[in-house]
Amino acid sequence: MAYSTLTDIKKQIDEDTLIRLTDDEDAGSVDTDITDEAIAYADADIDARLTGKYTLPLSPVPVKIRQCSVDIAIYNLYSRRETPPENRDLRYKNALAFLEDVRTGAIDLGVSDPAADDDGNPVRVTTDKDDRTFTMDEMESF
Repeated sequence: MAYSTLTDIKKQIDEDTLIRLTDDEDAGSVDTDITDEAIAYADADIDARLTGKYTLPLSPVPVKIRQCSVDIAIYNLYSRRETPPENRDLRYKNALAFLEDVRTGAIDLGVSDPAADDDGNPVRVTTDKDDRTFTMDEMESF
């Protein structure tokens, strides 16, 4: 599952620019393989920065993560062909700074992540009398 889509990218940059950045074969159209790869690299970067903090991939995708994915993917597309414009460079750096703040705990995504045991399995808590591992009779011997 990708954190962003080509549609998201098209909301940020016009079609002509996108063609210029992706059309290696001079077909006159957007090469979706290249945009998909830019998104995949952006998402891998996001996941690498959030590993250990959240269960990945994030689902549903928080709006800020989608924005980071788009900004990093667009930066990746520009970097293939030319120096990214100043505004794209700034958005890229802001996305990375945001992800760093999430990683360190300065910003919380508001995503509920279930508690897990050491093996990554969800922890199940019950209060039913029949589910007790240690009964009162067993505890008296301690």
